[in-house]
Amino acid sequence: MRRVEIGFIFQFQINFYNRLWVIYLMKELHIKNMVCNRCILVVGQELEKLGLKPERITLGEVVLTTEPSDEQLSRLDLALEKLGFERIDDRKARLIEAIKKQVIEEIHYKDRQSRRLNWSSWLADQLHYDYSYLSSLFSSVEGITLEQYIIHQKIEKVKELLFYDELTLSQIAHQLDYSSVAHLSAQFKKVTGMTPTELKKLRPNQAARKPLDSVS
Repeated sequence: MRRVEIGFIFQFQINFYNRLWVIYLMKELHIKNMVCNRCILVVGQELEKLGLKPERITLGEVVLTTEPSDEQLSRLDLALEKLGFERIDDRKARLIEAIKKQVIEEIHYKDRQSRRLNWSSWLADQLHYDYSYLSSLFSSVEGITLEQYIIHQKIEKVKELLFYDELTLSQIAHQLDYSSVAHLSAQFKKVTGMTPTELKKLRPNQAARKPLDSVS
């Protein structure tokens, strides 16, 4: 086969796969403030109302079976806004949401009984970016460091586990990768202004637990 023909075939393949990738991206939606399983259910219901069939819905991300029309996207944006969500297109904004999604899922929704996590290397592996870039981007956009964000999410999880009252403080410390109860208590007081024991004495409506999407 002549070189010209080979070059033509090669270029055709590149164009074909590039087109497939563009189509895939157009079927992939990134949604801000999806931080719980109820969020997944609510977003799924809105998609169904608009005739959009999701292939997969996870925290912060929806993959549709077909490409949505401009009208469908416009109506979806309005519906999401009323529910406190927001569809995002900007690459950096999507990456920030992806970071939050990974942190929230790992701390709040995964069984961490025996996990000892190095957050910097784990996030870099999950998101395929150098951790220093992720950390710098997060700080510049969110106004707090990524390390602080992780700590604040862990503190919210500690609050939740304290009110369930099913685990000892030692077990909670182990589950959330604290080196000791003293370490957990010191960090908890620094963030909340009270010790875990003091918080447990409060009624649930006094404990100031935060929605996960407002933790900062």
